[in-house]
Amino acid sequence: MTSIEQIATELQGYDPHNISAACVHAFLTRLVGPVTDSQDVAVLDALGRVLAQDVVSPVNVPPHDNSAMDGFAFDGAQLQAAQPLRLRVAGSALAGKAWTGTVGAGECVKIMTGAVMPAGLDTVVPIELAQRDGEQHILVQPSAVKLGDNRRLLGEDLRAGQPALRQGHTLSPASLGLVASLGLPTVRVVRRIKVAYFSTGDEILSLGDAPRDGAVYDSNRYTVFGLLTRLGVEVIDMGVVGDNPALLKAAFLRAAQQADAVITSGGVSMGDTDHTRAMMKQLGEVAFWRIAMRPGRPMAVGRIASADLNNNNNKEHKPESAVLFGLPGNPVAVMVTFLAFVRPALQRLMGATVTEPVLLRATSAEPLRKKPGRTEYQRGIVTRKSDGTLSVRSTGDQGSGVLRSMVEANGLVVLHHDQGNVAVGDAVDVMMFDGVL
Repeated sequence: MTSIEQIATELQGYDPHNISAACVHAFLTRLVGPVTDSQDVAVLDALGRVLAQDVVSPVNVPPHDNSAMDGFAFDGAQLQAAQPLRLRVAGSALAGKAWTGTVGAGECVKIMTGAVMPAGLDTVVPIELAQRDGEQHILVQPSAVKLGDNRRLLGEDLRAGQPALRQGHTLSPASLGLVASLGLPTVRVVRRIKVAYFSTGDEILSLGDAPRDGAVYDSNRYTVFGLLTRLGVEVIDMGVVGDNPALLKAAFLRAAQQADAVITSGGVSMGDTDHTRAMMKQLGEVAFWRIAMRPGRPMAVGRIASADLNNNNNKEHKPESAVLFGLPGNPVAVMVTFLAFVRPALQRLMGATVTEPVLLRATSAEPLRKKPGRTEYQRGIVTRKSDGTLSVRSTGDQGSGVLRSMVEANGLVVLHHDQGNVAVGDAVDVMMFDGVL
């Protein structure tokens, strides 16, 4: 296992006192590797799970040439450019039943969508384009179809032996349908990772606690719970831990013993005198950063050994260490650092193919202040203008403690490291919340 010090040494431009977002991503790519344990689960239980191996199609999809339309199937070689084709209807081919009759020259078969194409027939004229010519005949105009139209070929979607889904794919509703279409009742997926999280600080109140001067109710645990649940991991809520060395030590050890990753909020600023930062250093191998970004400047990342507190060797499927993410205490900073860094790192830990957020282009409806040399994520409200283009305006106060602004926003304006001030009408990148928040 590569040490954190070695990773830092090998990274170009690594500076813990002013580390760029790009360098953070490079660091986490080296630090976090995928879990390897896997299991077979039923298709109906596989939504959101990550494939541990390729799903290889055991069959051709579709399994036979079939009609893509309700219409009339015929031999397309009979089409003529100058005059309509007159065909006698020899019978009907229904979905789920192969046509057993014979079709001669000048004949066609009425066919339903999905029905097997009768032998020798390769073209389907949609029923609405076929003109009736008496009781038993139709006319096909020269412009209606061309040879091969409206026929789905055997194996044109998937060939037997071809990978249908790749290892690392996160199974979506469409993926479940694809697996089922192959006749596979189960899929092999990576085991669901466990993530423990807790808030730190004597000033943090849990729900149900009586208010007191100088204290605030914990919001971060509920935000992190939502973010983790959306990601599809098994969440372990460890509550609030006060600024007490013994309590913090016990919480860190218990979290590392149970989980693959541990997330805390609060206590990671460079100038903090509380016990959280010291306990992280005591129990693990941790890097403390000041990231060139806003919000979310302070962050800690590392590993904590997952000692068995009960000495009962109950560490089945558990790595020797848990990945640690020490996030800032301010609510918006917690969410932004999670989206920017923790989410892709956990995707990597899950064995999933890491997906970069899709950035859309929008014009700014107002001037935005930005200093070059750091990445900024400003909360924005994105709307569509009458000409179809996107426009974005700020939610107002961008303080990292203004949680209300994250509720009002539907995306983040991503102002990149080297970017400066933005004028009205300038194009900016926006990261939409849909699907991640």
